[in-house]
Amino acid sequence: MSNGRTLSLSTVTAVIHAPIERVDIAEWLFNLPDAEYQRFSHGNIAAGITTTDDGRPMSINVETIGDALVIQHYVAEVREPHVCRMVSLSDAITAAGRTKVQVMWELSVRKLDSQTCQYSNHIQASATEEFMAFLKEQNIPFERARDARHQASDSDNREQTPNIAKSIERRALRQASTAAAAGAR
Repeated sequence: MSNGRTLSLSTVTAVIHAPIERVDIAEWLFNLPDAEYQRFSHGNIAAGITTTDDGRPMSINVETIGDALVIQHYVAEVREPHVCRMVSLSDAITAAGRTKVQVMWELSVRKLDSQTCQYSNHIQASATEEFMAFLKEQNIPFERARDARHQASDSDNREQTPNIAKSIERRALRQASTAAAAGAR
């Protein structure tokens, strides 16, 4: 864990069988169909794309993580073909009530060889002041909340990362075949 308020920190990697030149994470993420998102993990419920009031791209993801329903409002801080850093002040709804957590989601890819690359799915959740007050009000020790969130988040990341990598791979290969077909005309 990186700081005293870190609830979870998880990085999972998977191989993408496509040349890195064909991979565009930002294009993939901001064109991701809802049904595709739902197939990544049993806890994924819905996803959509919108913008902030000032026009920055935003990905809205709804999923269950452990015993919480989490609505993530990911704003793109970095949006490039090989790396996207998304930050969300996420709503977490549990049987005990509703609070907020800060989540940083970084999706990146690096070249392995001419035909493959490695996808990395990095997620870090941190407690907000509101979350700390919620724990105090519920008489829940931070360590217990942290351990539960880390276990649930890491399990979720391990389930969905290979599926995300396959989705990015399919899109990269589809884009490559579309470009090849257009060039053959």
